[in-house]
Amino acid sequence: MTNRGTMTSVAMSDGASIGVYHVESKGTRKGGLVLIQEIFGVTDHIKELCDGYAEDGYEVLAPALYDRVAPNFQATYDPEDIQKAIKVARELHSFPQAMEDVQTCIDALKSKGPVFITGYCYGGSMAWAMACRSADLAAASGYYGSMVPGMIDQSPKCPTILHFGRHDHGIPMEGVEAVAARHPEVAVHVYEAGHGFNSDRRTDYHPESASLARERTLALFAANGG
Repeated sequence: MTNRGTMTSVAMSDGASIGVYHVESKGTRKGGLVLIQEIFGVTDHIKELCDGYAEDGYEVLAPALYDRVAPNFQATYDPEDIQKAIKVARELHSFPQAMEDVQTCIDALKSKGPVFITGYCYGGSMAWAMACRSADLAAASGYYGSMVPGMIDQSPKCPTILHFGRHDHGIPMEGVEAVAARHPEVAVHVYEAGHGFNSDRRTDYHPESASLARERTLALFAANGG
């Protein structure tokens, strides 16, 4: 499949340049969307997700947040690649710096209308972190972010929904339930699926859950100016 968007080099707030996948909206522009990668980088799957949201009327930016330490990093779901991705995500790259980079992408879109954020896996954690930090987001939708329960003391500044798989071995339901109890203002959706249920590249892909989560995400955006 040919991607609709282009990968461009964009200067960040610290002067470094990283890759950002950019797709213009199709038809009437509903808003901007920053879409955050899985732990595996800005892969073809992530680009396809961006293209899909562009079809729905959103101008999408997906920053390659590992570029400073692992330029053009793209991993598969093979065990060896998973370990490489974990090392980059947890040891080599800076989450606080990545938050700054995401804000730069938000800043690039906010003059044109409402800005939304979504993310998957690593990106689900980033979507929550940015919803709690940035004053420039209209709404946020985070998918199976393993770090979210650890950020339970933070509160979103915008309408936010979260998606988790009940059978996700990496995110215990106790943590998910704690988030829901602590944040009644956040719709915490639990699906009969595992981790990564949104990705059609993974063995845990669950199309019914993926479709429902996407419907809920688009409804959230539409209810908040998108």
